Amino acid sequence: MRASLRPSDPAASPAVERVNAELFTLTYGAIVRQLLTDYEEIDEVNKQLDTMGYNIGARLVDDFLAKANITKCTDFRETADVIAKVGFKMFLNVTATVANWSSDNMECSLILDDNPLVDFVELPETCQGLSYCNILCGVLRGALEMVSMRTEVKFVKDMLRGDDAFEIRLKLLEHVPEEYPYKNDE
Repeated sequence: MRASLRPSDPAASPAVERVNAELFTLTYGAIVRQLLTDYEEIDEVNKQLDTMGYNIGARLVDDFLAKANITKCTDFRETADVIAKVGFKMFLNVTATVANWSSDNMECSLILDDNPLVDFVELPETCQGLSYCNILCGVLRGALEMVSMRTEVKFVKDMLRGDDAFEIRLKLLEHVPEEYPYKNDE
């Protein structure tokens, strides 16, 4: 059963195999470069990165659930906190700050002061519309959808564009009811 989750023991840190950060960063850079070669429009590259991320997130959530010591979250606020503190730490070895909540608690920002995906990256003038880390938006959207939350996820600040931080805006569109593979007709 999939559900939004929170740490059952905040002091417990999940044991996770680590990939060499530089290798990961360079590999990601090569993927972005290839997409820029394959697609002429920056908007299409941004879409492709989001789609790739969505597919990764849909699968990554199972790994997260298997390795993290978590229980079901009670609301979107707790879910965002788990993403910021546990998810980002587990997969990128950074933490995010959750901020800028909307009055209805349906929107928030995840703010990253450090982003390992952009090590060694400087965008040329021809790529100024590129959302280089858009794969993260897709990962978040895909993972959240797998735990029954349909969301809109986008970068609103990007240090590669001169902003002071990386800010990802999460908007909960709806809680999707869980579907069960069979019906019990008794």
